[in-house]
Amino acid sequence: MDTEKVRVLFTAIEEGSLTAAAEKLDYTPSGISRSVASLEEEVGFPLLLRSRNGVIPTKDCNEMLPTFRELLKCEEKCRQLCGEIRGLETGEIAVGTAYFKYYPQLCGWISEFTKNYPGISVRIVEGRSSELSEMLEKGRLDFCIISKREGLCRWFPIKQDELVARLPKNHPAAKRKSVPLTFFETEPYIEIYPRQETDNSRLFEKMGIRQNTRYATYNDDAAFAMVEAGLGVTLVNSLQISEEKESLVTLSLQPKQWVEIGIALPVAEAISPAAKKFAAFAMKDFNMKI
Repeated sequence: MDTEKVRVLFTAIEEGSLTAAAEKLDYTPSGISRSVASLEEEVGFPLLLRSRNGVIPTKDCNEMLPTFRELLKCEEKCRQLCGEIRGLETGEIAVGTAYFKYYPQLCGWISEFTKNYPGISVRIVEGRSSELSEMLEKGRLDFCIISKREGLCRWFPIKQDELVARLPKNHPAAKRKSVPLTFFETEPYIEIYPRQETDNSRLFEKMGIRQNTRYATYNDDAAFAMVEAGLGVTLVNSLQISEEKESLVTLSLQPKQWVEIGIALPVAEAISPAAKKFAAFAMKDFNMKI
């Protein structure tokens, strides 16, 4: 099977249209269409549903996508291994973290790593811990710093991070040392990343808490601004607090709640040579080995 056709298919799905895929890959639209049609002929069933609004994968295509993705991953791993045998260090890896405080360290690793291995390109991926963990399992990510998730990956713990409440300074509970989780059932709650799995949502679900959500945002700083304005309270990882403000109060939970932060890697048989080199390079900072 021609992996370039598979790559074209993924690009068309990601871009949502054959025209956009053509622009991204520097193909002609007709060339993209012929490539997809050829792949459809090879597998024996339609892969894309076409409409005026663009393209989406068929049900049969969705069943094939994990295998197609594994095919591309194997091709990349093969290419990197061939490069190693020839004495060349080549390849592309994708790395990410769910916590902005690790970005300077991550970028420092990338800078030093690419000096040593100029033939390996590194792409940074953004996302939440659950999202990055899923990408890692599907072979779309090679290295990430996240909070611990269940799944098929290798886990190397770094630290325990506390989940804390953030309140306006003038809130009646601001002088307490801590607040119970039930606090969020009655106070106006500002949800970060609504309807998505986060450390907060996992904790609430585990403890049977139904938070009194009044506002929602997809940005930590926006949530803190809303708390500052007196709209409500929120719950965050300590790592997400860039600075303490006089107008805000940060309180522990009672009992205290922690999440484990660490490095997640693909299982040994799935990691590419380039990703293995990057992981070994980065993990030296934590006195860890793969």
